[in-house]
Amino acid sequence: MQNHQEKSPFQFILRSLLILILILTVIAPIAGCGKEQADAQSNSSSEVVQTIENKGSDTLVNLALAWAEAYMKSNPEVRISVTGGGSGTGIAALINGTVNIANASRTMKQEEIDTAKENGIEPIKYIVARDAIAIVVHPSNPVDKLTLQQISDIYTKKITNWSQLGGEDRPIVLLSRQSNSGTYVYFLENVIRLGNKESDLLFSPDTLLMPSSECIGAEIKQNPNAIGYDGLGYVGEGQKVVAVAIDNASPYVLPSIETVNTNTYPISRPLHMYTAGEPTGAMKAYLDWILTEGQLLVAGLGFVPLEQ
Repeated sequence: MQNHQEKSPFQFILRSLLILILILTVIAPIAGCGKEQADAQSNSSSEVVQTIENKGSDTLVNLALAWAEAYMKSNPEVRISVTGGGSGTGIAALINGTVNIANASRTMKQEEIDTAKENGIEPIKYIVARDAIAIVVHPSNPVDKLTLQQISDIYTKKITNWSQLGGEDRPIVLLSRQSNSGTYVYFLENVIRLGNKESDLLFSPDTLLMPSSECIGAEIKQNPNAIGYDGLGYVGEGQKVVAVAIDNASPYVLPSIETVNTNTYPISRPLHMYTAGEPTGAMKAYLDWILTEGQLLVAGLGFVPLEQ
């Protein structure tokens, strides 16, 4: 005689169903929670991060980096990539449609504008700051003032020795930025050619072309015979800034925020950002910020903020 009763098939099936219902009751909330987490992750990853590609002027690059860093802190949904390479490089990238904003320390040439339009791109110019181009020499050089004509004569080798300018009997070593630099173009057109559009004067072939502002500064520090030019924001220790006059009858003026704003320093210029067509969305918001709140960063980097 058996000590327990045999379970009928019906009881076995019923018990199995009860166990299954219990398991589903426990799992369902967990599954639902997992789905909510997955949905939340999906929604988070689907948020659009807007990227702005910004390229060009080496003069502007440090200021552009400072702007980008400050803006992204308060606008984490925007990513701003900033690189240098020279104004010509940035403008070429804008023409080719590979950047959103081109930084330029010169205005676009008409042929560049025409090429852009042929590619279906309408360049829109924004003046974002102003800059003074400082003439720099070694601190031991006794020459402390020059006229624009003298600077032109130096860079075209009409003047070749510092003794011709009241200095020591030393040969003048010429330093310049490379030709893809907007500062190079501005200096050629407005200092060497003195703003004369008919002039065909060029830099002397003996001019040493430097790849960056930092390289000009480094060479000036170690070479008592050298002369160079650079954006005021890049002038540091080991360089002496020379006062500049329009001509012999004009005052000699040192570059500064004040002398740029009063138009008394003769080698100053606007700094630009170009967009491909009228900016919208995140890019417009960024440019609007640069022209307002962003101006608070300009003077600290050695440039001249726009007058509000």
